[in-house]
Amino acid sequence: MHRVRTLLALPLALLLLASSSAFAEPQHVVPPGQLAAAVADAAAKQDNDRASIREALTRPEVQDVASKLGLDLTRATAAVDALSGADLDKAANAAQQVNDQLVGGASTVVISTTTIIIILLLVIILIIAVK
Repeated sequence: MHRVRTLLALPLALLLLASSSAFAEPQHVVPPGQLAAAVADAAAKQDNDRASIREALTRPEVQDVASKLGLDLTRATAAVDALSGADLDKAANAAQQVNDQLVGGASTVVISTTTIIIILLLVIILIIAVK
């Protein structure tokens, strides 16, 4: 009986060693370089979104509307770093619309631009209040 166990154990051990994943090359679903590039792109997009929001908040027109509404732009500017995900996307879209409409030193603020500014400020203030 002992001899039969030895005869069976030896081939089984060899089969286990031969099929071991140690001998297989690692396979990745996504190459590490592509994964790193995707993470870097996402971080760069978030940085660009935050820069757009900060640019909109520094515009005199936005500051005028904020002061008329009694909103604290210092808190809003500080909250920009806390934005992420959908909140960051919404605020960045509103900020980009403000920046696009006021580019070139436009001296007048139309109702739609004022509305966009108010929406931008309200999104940021609501996010501050929730967190």
